[in-house]
Amino acid sequence: MAESHEHIACQEFVELVTDYLEGGLSADAAALFEQHLNFCDGCEFYLDQLRATIAAVGRIGEDDVPEPMRDRLLVAFRELRG
Repeated sequence: MAESHEHIACQEFVELVTDYLEGGLSADAAALFEQHLNFCDGCEFYLDQLRATIAAVGRIGEDDVPEPMRDRLLVAFRELRG
């Protein structure tokens, strides 16, 4: 494989982390993600913390959240995005 001069920044890493953990990144995107991990201790720590949180809390599905709470969360997230 030819050496790539592409890279991702920490902000993009954070945006991609869920897809990475769920196996949703393309092979190229996953390689860039993992390359970033090799050089960024802060993002490596962030990923480790997310993995620990998932292990401790587990996963919940959309149907596990009562509809009124789900609606309030969606409103809050939309307001954060501005």
